[in-house]
Amino acid sequence: MDNEKKKSWEKRLAGEPDELVVDFVESLSVDKRLYKYDIAGSIAHAQMLAEQKLISRDEFKQIKDGLIEISQEITAGRFKFDKSLEDIHMAIEAALIAKIGEAGKKLHTGRSRNDQVATDTRLWIRDEIEILQT
Repeated sequence: MDNEKKKSWEKRLAGEPDELVVDFVESLSVDKRLYKYDIAGSIAHAQMLAEQKLISRDEFKQIKDGLIEISQEITAGRFKFDKSLEDIHMAIEAALIAKIGEAGKKLHTGRSRNDQVATDTRLWIRDEIEILQT
């Protein structure tokens, strides 16, 4: 397995992890409900990258269009979730890179997965509070 396809923690291990470890560390089965928030946050982040001239307008359009397609695939039940990708952020990022290539790799510029988790969770909680209030 090449280094680019390994999970962040896996780069420090000599061999393949046991399937029990993969099952224990994956959160995709729980956090896939955050997909629309992750995609919204990623589109906003890509827009900021374009405004700061860290990516081109064309790259922003590719990223935005790719993320919208992925959202539609998830909504329609056509998206293939792979638990080896560990979480919703990595699943969407991998799908985006597969869909649009190099421009997709630039989306992660200037933010961490912790940033994504915090943003997604805040957006999800905001929606859940609105539901509870109705």
